[in-house]
Amino acid sequence: MFSDNKKPRPNEGFGGGQPNRIEKNTVIKGDITSEADFRIDGKLEGNVKTSGKVVIGRGGLIKGKVECVNADIEGNFDGELYVSELLSLKSDAKIEGTVNVAKLAVEPGATFNATCTMGKPNPNAQRTQQPKQNEPAKAS
Repeated sequence: MFSDNKKPRPNEGFGGGQPNRIEKNTVIKGDITSEADFRIDGKLEGNVKTSGKVVIGRGGLIKGKVECVNADIEGNFDGELYVSELLSLKSDAKIEGTVNVAKLAVEPGATFNATCTMGKPNPNAQRTQQPKQNEPAKAS
């Protein structure tokens, strides 16, 4: 009755909570921040930031910026995509924009029209411009 053997709860291993789902025929405009996974089968115009996984289903569309750990895309994406681990593009995927990813897997048939940078992505890193070699540095 009062044993020390705790059974794991169904979502204990999940990134902080229940997975989120935007169903087909649903349109959302705005920004989303979560610690859980996301599946988008509808349309989202805005930004998604999660410490989980983002899945864009076959009929799904995201226009905006996405920051996540892993992503599986079977639908459409247009914007900036930052994936800190694995981005997997299924055969029906259509990607446009800018992609920054650690690992990339692309199935035959996927459309990938994006500028891609591979390595550990850090979208919040401050980029400093180096002075051009033929131009003296200016003091402020």
